[in-house]
Amino acid sequence: MDVREQICSASKVVVKVGSSSLTTPQGTIDVDRVDALVDVLAARRRGGTQIVLVSSGAIAAGLGPLGLPARPRDLATQQAAASVGQGVLVARYTSSFARYGLRVGQVLLTADDMMRRTHHVNAQRTLDRLLELGIVPIVNENDTVATDEIRFGDNDRLAALVSHLIRADALVLLSDVDALYDGPPSRPGARRLAEVHGPEDLVGVQLGRGGAVGTGGMITKVQAARIATGAGVPVVLTAAAHAAHALAGDDVGTFFHPQGRHPGTRLLWLAHATTGRGRLHLDAGAVEAVVTRRKSLLPAGVTSVEGEFAAGDPVDLCGPRGRVVARGLVNFDAGEIPGLLGRSTRDLASELGPEYERELIHRDDIVILESHT
Repeated sequence: MDVREQICSASKVVVKVGSSSLTTPQGTIDVDRVDALVDVLAARRRGGTQIVLVSSGAIAAGLGPLGLPARPRDLATQQAAASVGQGVLVARYTSSFARYGLRVGQVLLTADDMMRRTHHVNAQRTLDRLLELGIVPIVNENDTVATDEIRFGDNDRLAALVSHLIRADALVLLSDVDALYDGPPSRPGARRLAEVHGPEDLVGVQLGRGGAVGTGGMITKVQAARIATGAGVPVVLTAAAHAAHALAGDDVGTFFHPQGRHPGTRLLWLAHATTGRGRLHLDAGAVEAVVTRRKSLLPAGVTSVEGEFAAGDPVDLCGPRGRVVARGLVNFDAGEIPGLLGRSTRDLASELGPEYERELIHRDDIVILESHT
């Protein structure tokens, strides 16, 4: 099935909209823009499609009420603006969807909710139940409690992860730019990329960053498209004004073709929703075993360990030149590992006990991030 047909016929869709598409330059909610977006989503919802809306705009919506002239730079003021603005934003969505007899539910997530397995499962269960009850979930990053260490940084990646979390049939990324171009859209001769089949189609493409109100930009949108398509979810990127045409599969924006099959939720979570709490440095033989032959990581192939982490934490696996090649959930605390390095599991079990006759990281808990060292 063509990617446009996949999006047109999708029965479960995640739609992400950025701050600049919802607010005025002064930071207030643009009621007409919100209503126009809801008109499109409600029409699709009445047709039987389940919709999850990942909406930025909380911080931007808080600027006006707090009398701030621009997006604050310090985290504390950002959190204060989000606290005020989130209520304004959800109230506006509640009122707008109510015109069609639809109810909304607020779901605030942090990157930590995706990193921690139990939180991840709970988020999935909540979203699934909201959809079963006919609710339109409004998802946003929980900016009021997130810290620099546990932030998504933008809602594009969050939307891609949510699309996999709920097993969506399509992801729609709405922005203030109508498509992905091979250079700045304002540059004469810039060419719209109608379709992206894979990384080779992006060679030489110049990607811009976000503006004064938003935080993303084309870099984060392309990264989000890569995450979603890698999970088998087709993606369309276009302007919020073209949302109806994008959902109908019309020739607007940029369509990203899905790649391969849906991976397990566990591996996608490990690759894109976690940050390594430490590093294990591997010799060339261990890299070959883990990356090429997809084997478990044994103590004999590890040359050194960095960082403080506990058993069950995600750690990055590095090749001899220091490049991260994989990530996995480690079976030992950081303090235990130095005494295990370079030794066989049989010797360790004989000396230390049977609980040490196991791998540092099981192959089912490893996701490959690079194909070379």
